[in-house]
Amino acid sequence: MNKNKNAFTLIEILIVVAIIGLLATMAVPAFRKAQQSARESAIKNNIRQVVSAAQQYMLNENVTTVTYAQLTTPGANTLSDPAYLKTITPVAGESYAGLPAFSITGTTFNISTPDGTVNLTFSY
Repeated sequence: MNKNKNAFTLIEILIVVAIIGLLATMAVPAFRKAQQSARESAIKNNIRQVVSAAQQYMLNENVTTVTYAQLTTPGANTLSDPAYLKTITPVAGESYAGLPAFSITGTTFNISTPDGTVNLTFSY
């Protein structure tokens, strides 16, 4: 009976599969945390864009408050027809349409997502 010395045994293959499984088990939570962090950063960036548009609107229109609808609706302002802000594409199932009115004294934003809530406070 000839034995092939170059082949792996079943035990060796099972040990390699078990090690790969353990490594994958440790990597999944880290991946999910990184994914959640990236989503939160994208949402905060979207909020910053909204706040920037609100500041522009308040300066151009000489007002102290503005709503999200005024920023996104063409023709809703008096100086120009285009909207100050294009519609924001959600990254985690969130909605920006329910944002509170922006005021000159500052605003706190709470954006709800399926994974939780992102909070951001701005003052002007």
